Amino acid sequence: MNVVKRILLAIALPLILFAGWYVLSAGSESFYSPPLEKILVAFGDTWSLDRLKADVAPSLLRLFAGYLLAALIGIGAGVAIGMNRRLRAAVEPVLEFFRAIPPPVLVPVIMLFAGIGDAMKVIVIVFGCIWPILLNTVEGVRAVDSVVLETARSYGVNGVARITKVILPSAGPQIATGLRQALSIAIILMVISEMFAASNGLGFTIVQFQRSFAIPEMWSGIILLGLLGFVLSLLFRLAERRALRWYEGLRAAQRQS
Repeated sequence: MNVVKRILLAIALPLILFAGWYVLSAGSESFYSPPLEKILVAFGDTWSLDRLKADVAPSLLRLFAGYLLAALIGIGAGVAIGMNRRLRAAVEPVLEFFRAIPPPVLVPVIMLFAGIGDAMKVIVIVFGCIWPILLNTVEGVRAVDSVVLETARSYGVNGVARITKVILPSAGPQIATGLRQALSIAIILMVISEMFAASNGLGFTIVQFQRSFAIPEMWSGIILLGLLGFVLSLLFRLAERRALRWYEGLRAAQRQS
């Protein structure tokens, strides 16, 4: 019952918003704001299985490739920086400098080196996603209780085992926060990168609809993008809850005490 209740709570507000949109847009004669009913008809006509394979599948592949690379680099570098005080002091100014650069600004520069293919789009996603993962990992590693580290050392837990059995689990909640933030950034950058010299992808298709004044189809692409973001966020929450069951149990016990 708890699972059903959570699902209902998750979809209740979107359903209310769609119902309000449907009612308020009914009878609209605006070219740029067509009725939701017309948009939903266009949605069914536009996003066929062939269209999903041609445009949505490549977008998701680039999204997952960039996101996973950013996670591997961010967590790996974050653990190394968080464990070494001198290294952290040396690289922190550089990290803050690059973190302040908006990834879309670098798209033309990345195109010069990586071309206009999938590599450019993946690099843009990696560059945008790596910072929340890296910085949250650094903070999570720094926050590991020194008593836990000393206890592990006294039991001979050192080297790789110390990282995998002590540091990463202790920093897990903070790392998950960075991964959650990076997921929303990845979706945004996936769309933005596909607006530059692309031949397929969800962002490219939405822009093509806009340029050809296919407004209902354009809105249908935006709705599909929102649905993808909602589903990916839901899947991430399920994975996070499964990976951090011990943390959820600890918080529940603290609330009861």
